[in-house]
Amino acid sequence: MKLTSIIVEDEETSRQILKNYLKKYCPNVTVLGEAENVEQALVLIRNNDLDLVFLDVEMPYGNAFDLLEKVGDIDFETVFVTAYNHYAMDALNAHASYYLMKPISIDELIKAVDYVTEIKTKEEALQNQVLVPKTNTVNGKITIPQLNGFEVINTSDILYCKADDNYTEIFLNTNKKKLVSKTLKYFEDILKDTSFARVHKSYLVNVNEVVKYVKGKGGSVVLSNGKEIMVSASKKSGLLSYFK
Repeated sequence: MKLTSIIVEDEETSRQILKNYLKKYCPNVTVLGEAENVEQALVLIRNNDLDLVFLDVEMPYGNAFDLLEKVGDIDFETVFVTAYNHYAMDALNAHASYYLMKPISIDELIKAVDYVTEIKTKEEALQNQVLVPKTNTVNGKITIPQLNGFEVINTSDILYCKADDNYTEIFLNTNKKKLVSKTLKYFEDILKDTSFARVHKSYLVNVNEVVKYVKGKGGSVVLSNGKEIMVSASKKSGLLSYFK
């Protein structure tokens, strides 16, 4: 399985060593870019569809955990690369896939990549079970896998979706809630041509269910069930474009 990645590391020599190791020993990994600080890394993450980020902990003007907090909805795997073992617990709490110590062991690097490859392979298999049906007779529906098959949901019945780590909670107008093992970004992508707007890093709302907008830096929306959801300043214009 091919993996797209970036390297976030402030030392050029370390970046080059890791890139060379990946090219020689992990040919299924494609390095799309390199960053030496948090801001550069943010640009790469937001502009690329990534499977894996190799992330040094200590960088100028912020560390790895600052970066992950700014990213918010994380839909890639993270491999921490550091000379300091005391960050291991923090990395675990940040849901890191692997923790590599410098100098990098080739064997450990291969294990890390193999582990991420296994995760992504399982995700891909699961993704094939959560699909937007493609025939005209089932337009406006999505399917959600269950142990004994799948459930079909009308998109018009969805009030909003809420991120829950690598899961998504789907809230329906029937006062029911569905928990699905896919990220919010996944649902944002499959619903992008419908009346759903990402209003916050943690929320995707059905615009047809919005009954009120409250002004503010980002403001907030009130849905038909009375639920009020904050709108991020960066998402405000996208939301309001539905009402022009």
